[in-house]
Amino acid sequence: MTLLGAQDAAAVQRRTVRSLVLVQAVGALGITIGLATASLLARALSGSDSMAGLAQTTQVLGTAVGGYVLAQLMSARGRRVGLVTGMVVATLGALLCVLAGAIGSMVVLLVGTTLLGAMSAANAAARYAATDLSAPEHRARDLSVVVWAGTIGAVLGPNLAGPSGAFALALGLPALTGPFLVGALGMAVAAVIATVLLRPDPLLLARELDGSAGAPRRGTAWGRAVAVVREDPVVGLAVAGVAGAHAVMIGVMVMTPLHMDHGGAHLHVIGFVISVHVLGMFAFSPVVGWLADTIGRAVVLGIGGVILLVALVLSGLSPQGSSWQIFAGLYLLGMGWSFAMVAGSTLLTERTPLAARTDVQGASDLVMGLTAAAAGGLSGLVVGVGSFAWLNVLAGVLAIVVMAAGLAAHRGGRASV
Repeated sequence: MTLLGAQDAAAVQRRTVRSLVLVQAVGALGITIGLATASLLARALSGSDSMAGLAQTTQVLGTAVGGYVLAQLMSARGRRVGLVTGMVVATLGALLCVLAGAIGSMVVLLVGTTLLGAMSAANAAARYAATDLSAPEHRARDLSVVVWAGTIGAVLGPNLAGPSGAFALALGLPALTGPFLVGALGMAVAAVIATVLLRPDPLLLARELDGSAGAPRRGTAWGRAVAVVREDPVVGLAVAGVAGAHAVMIGVMVMTPLHMDHGGAHLHVIGFVISVHVLGMFAFSPVVGWLADTIGRAVVLGIGGVILLVALVLSGLSPQGSSWQIFAGLYLLGMGWSFAMVAGSTLLTERTPLAARTDVQGASDLVMGLTAAAAGGLSGLVVGVGSFAWLNVLAGVLAIVVMAAGLAAHRGGRASV
């Protein structure tokens, strides 16, 4: 790359990160506003606590499949086309959730929440888009800034649950459909922003600069991802760490609204707890990115596992309803997720050749989503048969996996130097 090319790429990278920040802020509002009410709407339609977790489970499953599909679309057409496609599909999903509440159909709700997962898949892909043109020494920082951007919409979203419910009632719809109405609007706006601002496409430009544009691709996307993991086991450890942390977060978070509701907590309090949780996920991610660039990605991944364990102890000891333990536990649950997600995502990206990067990223998001979907589905059964405390105990096993992945990746990384 010539000096002029390097300067141009740096300018495009700065513009790309700014554009992704705006997309994430608006898109996060669209997806998280329904987090505090999805399980409540599912319970209202099904009449069962054990069925309530299905709404979140199908959304996470949709995220898993959507992440893989969008990665293949991005590989062929670039980041912009993939991101916009995910947002449009999710907007349709949110509208189906509104329809489900209006006609009282659990089946329609589950179809809607599955499609809604495409927004989470797009948000996840956006963090990778921030690294396509980034300098190696700032890769975790750039990724984490885009993750941080979700703070604005994500924290505001759940707190709009109450007002959006009143808006839905004014339209003659059930109150629990309100968050999905507002969410659909937010995701549609995010799609427009991405279409207009994300030019030139960072992935396509990175390939041009790397000289790999138009290079033939052999085998399947999954096969190429597996080949990378076999060649560099640290990539596999990063995938395991990210998947474990996401499963812990989803498994506990989806049952928190019901745990609080059983103790008489009001909807606005539940929404506030979810906001605190999302604050932990996103607000300090730039600091996490700086740490990952400074002390190492694998070390920060392991620290994330430790934080998750502390979070599970606190939330597991929390009584039903509102308590300081559930506030602190859900905040640390989000922070532990942030450490693992930023560090693990950066680690697997930088250890993967550019030609196979979207394949590995898509496979990682698929594994992450399927693991989290299983955790979300089982969480309702665990709480129904046992208790919320037992759910946290079982989630602790996955938190230990995250710690072990970070430690093994650190040793593997040092051995490969």
